[in-house]
Amino acid sequence: MARPSNITSRAHSIKRSDRESRNGHKGAVLWLTGLSGAGKSTLAFAMEERLFALGCQVYTLDGDNLRWGLNQDLGFSHGDRTENIRRAGEVAALLARAGLIAIAAFISPYQTDRQNARRAAGGCFHEIYVRASLDVCESRDPKGLYKKARQGQISDFTGISSPYEPPESPELVVDTANSNVAACIASIEAYASEQLIFPKSG
Repeated sequence: MARPSNITSRAHSIKRSDRESRNGHKGAVLWLTGLSGAGKSTLAFAMEERLFALGCQVYTLDGDNLRWGLNQDLGFSHGDRTENIRRAGEVAALLARAGLIAIAAFISPYQTDRQNARRAAGGCFHEIYVRASLDVCESRDPKGLYKKARQGQISDFTGISSPYEPPESPELVVDTANSNVAACIASIEAYASEQLIFPKSG
């Protein structure tokens, strides 16, 4: 998308490093991607609670929540999915530049769209693949969406009538088919600590 020629970007007088110093941690985007039912939202909100308890400035961007507001005008065509992730990626990047830890939970099925979100966030983007097979996700079907998709009531449904492109080189993989929520959260927390996003607890 071409930018208008009559706009000018304004620099903030408060440095990002000063914001991070006040918060006590780096600004970052923890981007959770995976099939519907893999556990992205469950992990995102549990991780938000954990980091908040540790004193972090953290906020979760959830796919369904954004479609109630910012992205309510978008459907589920390829083009609308791309725009959905573009907007989410830009918002996550803004939060990170403000010194917050943004946890983004989106199916984000296309590699190119996730790469664009990474580009928007710069070096603070961390892709976390919430891995669970289609069979496992369909057996969970917490919202009854797979059943509707199989019955033809939902078109362009990821994993059924629309593709999901797994990450090729994610920073972290959490396997929700074989690990419980606590174990996955511990894995994400350990990774974030190792990346010096926030100090190690304890």
